[in-house]
Amino acid sequence: QVQLVESGGGLVQPGGSLRLSCVASGSSFGAYAMAWYRQAPGKLRELVAVIFSGGSTNYVDSVKGRFTISRDNAKNTVYLQMNSLKPEDTAVYFCNRNGPSTSRWSWGQGTQVTVSS
Repeated sequence: QVQLVESGGGLVQPGGSLRLSCVASGSSFGAYAMAWYRQAPGKLRELVAVIFSGGSTNYVDSVKGRFTISRDNAKNTVYLQMNSLKPEDTAVYFCNRNGPSTSRWSWGQGTQVTVSS
């Protein structure tokens, strides 16, 4: 059973930065594409960024140029560097495998990101 633990969220002013981390225990995730997702109040969970096993990345248009996803397979950890944060980035952020829902691991508790002045 893979356990995902996200951390690094917090309260930040618009224009600020945060770095999120996600550690996957119970499985070596180097072969998998990993992703960050987010869920804002009253909205569906959405895909934010993906990093494939080879290191290539994809981003949703709303975060392109501001967010950077990376991974350290030796540490079973995926990161999300978030710069130039906007109030609309406020959400609970989760990590998981990329792909259909049937392929994903159980969700972690997520980490809250609040962007507000």
